[in-house]
Amino acid sequence: MKRGKIIIFSGPSGVGKGTIRNKFFNLPRLNLVFSISATTRKPRVGEENGREYYFLTKKDFKKRIKNDEFLEYAVFANNYYGTLISEVDNKLNMGYNVFLEIEPQGALQIIKKRPQDVVTIFLKPPKIENLEERLKNRGTETSEQIKERISVAESEIKIGLQNYKYNIINDNIDDCVKEVVSSIEKEIN
Repeated sequence: MKRGKIIIFSGPSGVGKGTIRNKFFNLPRLNLVFSISATTRKPRVGEENGREYYFLTKKDFKKRIKNDEFLEYAVFANNYYGTLISEVDNKLNMGYNVFLEIEPQGALQIIKKRPQDVVTIFLKPPKIENLEERLKNRGTETSEQIKERISVAESEIKIGLQNYKYNIINDNIDDCVKEVVSSIEKEIN
């Protein structure tokens, strides 16, 4: 059985990652599966350990960091989030391509640790103004939050250009999906 690949899919907030992902994720020929991440945040109503996340204590998470058990990890809002090596390797060894929709800082950690296993795809807006417009249209953030997200997006786009193999512009959903699928197929076949 052929070992799978780690598909890293990133892009700034509001660029349409979820919309694009939902159009191709279940294509059988891509053989994609999600990796379940670990976190120290408390489970939300309806979430189960081992289904949405592996819920760990901070003590256990830090011990696992010390033991180098994560492909990547980060701290957000005083909670740890990370991708367990064991979770990913188990699926790769079963021949699955493990799909990680993560931010560029986490991606850089994985690229450094496992360059031979990764396919990196960065989704970009046609122009930064398009991204700003999408964020405004969502109606979920204040103008100050949008400014902050745009600033983060600009730095993420630089990381994407410098470190990701595929940089794909989300100008047209169908064209973008075709380009993402084509990029994955080139790497897994």
